[in-house]
Amino acid sequence: MFLAWLEEVGRKGDALHLVGDLIDFWFEWRHVVPKGSVRLLGKLAELVDGGLDVHWHLGNHDMWTRGYLSDELGVQVHADPIEVMHAGQRYLVGHGDGLGPGDRKYKALKRLFRHPAARWAFARLHPDTAFGIGARMSRDSRAAGAEVEARFDGPEGEWLLHHCRSILEQEHYDGFIFGHRHLPLDLEVVTADGSKTSRYLNCGDWISHRSYVTVDDNGAHLRYWKP
Repeated sequence: MFLAWLEEVGRKGDALHLVGDLIDFWFEWRHVVPKGSVRLLGKLAELVDGGLDVHWHLGNHDMWTRGYLSDELGVQVHADPIEVMHAGQRYLVGHGDGLGPGDRKYKALKRLFRHPAARWAFARLHPDTAFGIGARMSRDSRAAGAEVEARFDGPEGEWLLHHCRSILEQEHYDGFIFGHRHLPLDLEVVTADGSKTSRYLNCGDWISHRSYVTVDDNGAHLRYWKP
C-alpha cells in the first residue's frame, strides 16, 4: 500500500517530505546497513531518478545515518526542522521529537544518542547484536507510547502546538508540519496576544490512519489515502 502511495505522489507532486520514523530501526556501519526495507529504498531511489525532490527528516527511530541514504538514494537528509517555501507561503517542516515543553528525560536521551561518541560505541558491536538491541528498544518505545500517541486531550494538551506558538511569537510561518505524534491533527495556532495566527498539521501515521499532508497554492491540507 505504502509503495503504491509513493508511486502516486511521484506522479503528482514536485517534492516529497518524509517526516521521520520511516524505518523502525536504522543504523549505518562503515560497510553495513540493516537488512530489510529494500523495496522502499529502491522506490525512493527510483523517484529521485525520475526528478522528484525527496527529503528524509530523521525521526527518533531512524536518526543514526552517516551518508548512506543521501549517497545511495539521492535523498536530502535533515536532522532538524527546515523552512520550506511554496507559492509564497512559508512552512516549518520536521519530525517533531524533542520539541516543545516538558519531556526532559527524552530530550537528554536524544542528545546522548546524537552524540558522536554514542554512535562510535554502538558501531563497535557486531551488527547482529546491535540490531537486536536497537529493534528491541524500538518495540519497547512504541509499546510504552502507544496509549499516549492515540489520545487527544485538546489543543492545549498538544506540546507541539505550544512549540509552534512559541516560534510564531518570534517569526511568522503560514504552517507548521510535523510527524512523531502519530495522530492526524489540523489545529489553529494563535499567539498569546491574538495578533498572529497559523496552523499546525501533524501527518499522523500510515499504519493506523494512512494520513498525510499536501501543500498546494491554496495552503496545507490533511488528507487520507484510499487506494
